[in-house]
Amino acid sequence: MSKHTASGEAEAVISLRKVTAELGSRPVLRGIDLTVGRGEVVALLGANGSGKSTAVRTVIGQVPVSGGEVEIFGTPRRRFRDWARVGYVPQRTTAAGGVPATISEVVTSGRLSRARFGLLRKADREAVARAIDLVGLADRAKDSVNALSGGQHQRVLIARALASEPELLIMDEPMAGVDLASQEVLAATLREQVTKGTSVLLVLHELGPLEPLIDRAVVLRDGCVLHDGPPPRAVGQHALPGHDHVHPHPADTEPVRTGLLT
Repeated sequence: MSKHTASGEAEAVISLRKVTAELGSRPVLRGIDLTVGRGEVVALLGANGSGKSTAVRTVIGQVPVSGGEVEIFGTPRRRFRDWARVGYVPQRTTAAGGVPATISEVVTSGRLSRARFGLLRKADREAVARAIDLVGLADRAKDSVNALSGGQHQRVLIARALASEPELLIMDEPMAGVDLASQEVLAATLREQVTKGTSVLLVLHELGPLEPLIDRAVVLRDGCVLHDGPPPRAVGQHALPGHDHVHPHPADTEPVRTGLLT
């Protein structure tokens, strides 16, 4: 799928224009501009507390904006309803919730937005099986999620997002706390989605094995865009302006409490 229209401009699947947002009374986003073109992979980088997670949560509606505009597929977010086109992977939590669900059941929950009247058809079951296979867990589909490692939990969250076969994938720190083997599986999974033309917005603390997939990097500092362009070759204190360590504000870094089944 082409990343550009006939005019040569990338069609925006996500567009934030002059967006401001607050958590409590604290300004977190200070008029940021952010776009993701169709078929593009954009990494959102920055130190803890820079506003990365808040930015993606404004896109999916979990954080209200106090100013500016957010559009998804050209539609103002407040009027956007076609969420089956969007896959979201939150920050991983250890909150499997103690729910005795299997991998297959959790991933199936991500397909319900595509199911007619909530009834799964053959195509839905095949999409669920394909998503589980993509993340390397086909042989464990009937296992309880409570028996999984942290990296395997993350694979399940990604499979759940992929089950709806989204055109846009939004991932918040997908590699955080994930073992090397799972990192490699997740990178290969994402590579396949990008090949299919999926647009991707990734919140990352470092590029790691995803670096070859990144088209553009947007670096935030104190809620402002510091850099928007080619990804740096390495991310660290001396590689990116503003990527020095800062103490995170609890409200900005607390994981979204989504559990596996919400």
